[in-house]
Amino acid sequence: MEIGKLTGFALNLDDGRVQVVAEGPRENCHRLLEWLGSDDTPGRVDGVTEIWDTPRGGYEGFAVR
Repeated sequence: MEIGKLTGFALNLDDGRVQVVAEGPRENCHRLLEWLGSDDTPGRVDGVTEIWDTPRGGYEGFAVR
């Protein structure tokens, strides 16, 4: 899925969880959260924990680490 105008990263953690950090327009961040809760993700998503904070910048695109 292409949401656009988001920067940040997705990182597989050692315990099987995935950390996603995304910055961009609030509407696009909400679209990302909706997608993560849908059946269209490339993996199984059992739950999403949201933490909203002030954008820090420093990301040039969206990377999978």
